[in-house]
Amino acid sequence: MQILVVEDEDLIRDVVVDILEGHGHNVLQAESGERALQLCAETTPDLIFTDVKLPGQMSGWDVAIKCRQSHPAIPVIYATGHTLSDPRPVSGSIMLHKPYRLERLLESIRTLTHQ
Repeated sequence: MQILVVEDEDLIRDVVVDILEGHGHNVLQAESGERALQLCAETTPDLIFTDVKLPGQMSGWDVAIKCRQSHPAIPVIYATGHTLSDPRPVSGSIMLHKPYRLERLLESIRTLTHQ
């Protein structure tokens, strides 16, 4: 499965990518919403895992909305460390609160992709 990981924190992104690749997934990496949109335009990921708060003008919500314009069925896992972030009800998505356990991330992927 090809997973787009959108995370501006290098350490978190590196750990998540290593875990996902270790479980046999092909991972695309983006450190910003703008880069994530470039990757969505070049390929169709099977799932998006995105931090909600990203540097620049785009949030993780924006990334998912824009990627889903051309690929509406992409499941999304959102992650946030901000307890005041109001979750948006988005079908085909799961919200994880940082710090999350990596097993919870893997479980969320299985849930959304029915694997």
